[in-house]
Amino acid sequence: MVVGICQVRLVFHDVFSLKEKRGIVKRIMGRVRSKFPVSIAEVEDNDLWQTGVVGFCMIGNDRAFINSCLDKVLDFIENLYLADVGEHQIELINI
Repeated sequence: MVVGICQVRLVFHDVFSLKEKRGIVKRIMGRVRSKFPVSIAEVEDNDLWQTGVVGFCMIGNDRAFINSCLDKVLDFIENLYLADVGEHQIELINI
């Protein structure tokens, strides 16, 4: 079994309140959930309105497939143009 984990930092430029930021993060997570079979949540910087960190994961039995899906989710988030995608980390764990 392979567990793929990705953590991505999002930067919000035209957001001036936590309420605006949370609305955008919620929209991003909803669109990702509806398109990809991943679990996703906001995991850091909950009280900062300029940045946020979203984590998502996927479980399967093919390491290359999991890595490819996580890359596609990253590209999808970037192509939404709701926030700038900053640094990200992908980790694949064999269990």
